[in-house]
Amino acid sequence: MTDTAALCDIGFVGAGVMGKNLILNLADNGYRVAAFDLDHQKLEAVLAQDKAERGDKPARVIACSSYTELLSRLSAPHLIVLSVPAGKPVDDVCHKLIDAGIQADDIIVDTGNSLWTDTVAREKDYEGKFIFFSTAVSGGEVGARFGPSLMPSGDPYAWTRIKPLWQAIAAKVDPATGKPIERFEPGNPVTEGEPCAAYIGPSGSGHYVKMVHNGIEYADMQLICEAYQVMRDILGMTAAEIASVFTGWNNGKLHSYLMDISAQVLATKDSETGLPLVDVIMDKAGQKGTGLWTAVSSLQLGSPSPTIAEAVYARSLSALKHERVKAATVLAGPAQNLISPEQKAEIIQALHDALYCAKICVYAQGFHLMKTAADEHGWQLNFAEIAKIWRAGCIIRAVFLQSITEAYERNDELENLLLDPFFAKQISVYQQNWRKAVANATLAGIPVAALSSALSYYDSYRTAVLPANLLQGQRDFFGAHTFERTDKAKGKMFHVDWSHSDRPMVKIK
Repeated sequence: MTDTAALCDIGFVGAGVMGKNLILNLADNGYRVAAFDLDHQKLEAVLAQDKAERGDKPARVIACSSYTELLSRLSAPHLIVLSVPAGKPVDDVCHKLIDAGIQADDIIVDTGNSLWTDTVAREKDYEGKFIFFSTAVSGGEVGARFGPSLMPSGDPYAWTRIKPLWQAIAAKVDPATGKPIERFEPGNPVTEGEPCAAYIGPSGSGHYVKMVHNGIEYADMQLICEAYQVMRDILGMTAAEIASVFTGWNNGKLHSYLMDISAQVLATKDSETGLPLVDVIMDKAGQKGTGLWTAVSSLQLGSPSPTIAEAVYARSLSALKHERVKAATVLAGPAQNLISPEQKAEIIQALHDALYCAKICVYAQGFHLMKTAADEHGWQLNFAEIAKIWRAGCIIRAVFLQSITEAYERNDELENLLLDPFFAKQISVYQQNWRKAVANATLAGIPVAALSSALSYYDSYRTAVLPANLLQGQRDFFGAHTFERTDKAKGKMFHVDWSHSDRPMVKIK
């Protein structure tokens, strides 16, 4: 029997950017992959790269011309991974595999950016036909190739089948420091350290956690962009100068993938004009919806995530380019003051501390949202494990996540990250500069919606008595919505007959 006729360990549908790199990652880790894609050129590209990387060794990837051939190339029960666009394409492939003869004990794993509720529905829809399992993947193209962060959820039996493969291809971290162990060498995968792959829970929970990951990602990116704009527009710094500051920040508390790439983007020159690349990129941000999904979920569950929502709004505002250009000629801002060198250094330090404190609040919002969702849906989420698998491979990977891991290891029932002693102390130490940074930007007319919303979240959360008492009085006045009293038993509702001058109290039973 030739090597091309031997049964493969795993099937793969979809050989686009993410699919191709996941296939090659599996191959690097010793798994033989049978691959199918409607676009045969994509399959040819995978085969060509496999051949270039393996040299004279036997083929690790086998191209299939149909779903039927794909099944025939796999040992039973079949294990097939999908890397196709979210939505209808996932169901199209599932139905094609049913027609090709997939069996009830076979497993199909969706690795796309699916909405978590779609994943829950699919598990029910395909019950008895095959086992539908999902794994959210973070890390982009490079992560998929050399080690992504993986968030699997669904049938526990399916996890036992996929676990060895996922732990092999996942990013790895040093368990002592929490820092990534990285090696970007085809054929030489990282095998040491802790894998960034852990079973999240029942169907849909993995994609929900990934959705929140992306919401945090939106906010983190916006926070960095606001710091960049303050330095650019208040301090008059060049892209290269800001890149140097970000590089310095990346060597300390703010060390992260996003800070690193932000510095690299700012330091890059445009090959056509010689200008800083960032200065020729149009200031209109795109989005694929996961940040929006996170903001919507937070509203539905009543778990405040204002900084994530503001990050989504910031992208939407950026898209109003034509209107903003027009408004810039009509709407006045404050007069700009000259900044001394001493003030410049102080403003930069305040920005650093503001970014750090706001980042804590963003993660507090994200983890509180996951906790609220877990309570709502009956999931047993392990937040220490979630923080661990985000330490490498994913877009929000940062040294900061080691501290979050330790916080949830100290107290797995922590209500809010802000209540952890370490993080409470961090904000106590750095909050004054955070307030100065927001004030500096506001007085100069620079929008810092993410930095300021995080501060408002912190101040609201630490305030024992909010003005919602007046709000409830307003609601009762115009809509008889009732209210609780501070001097009566909890849960008893009251209403004022506002039409009478003496305002008698009427208890609602």
